[in-house]
Amino acid sequence: MSRPRKRRTIGHPANNSVFKPAGQSLAGLERIPLREDELEALRLADLEGLSQVEAAEQMGVSRSTFQRIVTQARRQVAHALIDGLALEIIPDEDARREEKSRKKRRRRRQHD
Repeated sequence: MSRPRKRRTIGHPANNSVFKPAGQSLAGLERIPLREDELEALRLADLEGLSQVEAAEQMGVSRSTFQRIVTQARRQVAHALIDGLALEIIPDEDARREEKSRKKRRRRRQHD
């Protein structure tokens, strides 16, 4: 049995859920999943230009785990771009629920 996945810190949640080639119907396209933590790894490494050590610290994972995440993300994006497939961002529902409950607790403290 594998260990449960460690929670990753997502600094910039996705605004869109699906990216597809222009002029093609989404209904007829295969969807390639890209987890929200994979998108965050791409943002930190490729957009922000952070080293793997810096990016891993921001996500709250080890450097080797970050490397696996970003490698898988790059593979998924390349597959979608080269083969003309849809790229679907899969949200981390557990992290979103936790963030919502954290915000509720803060609001309650402010009103008390």
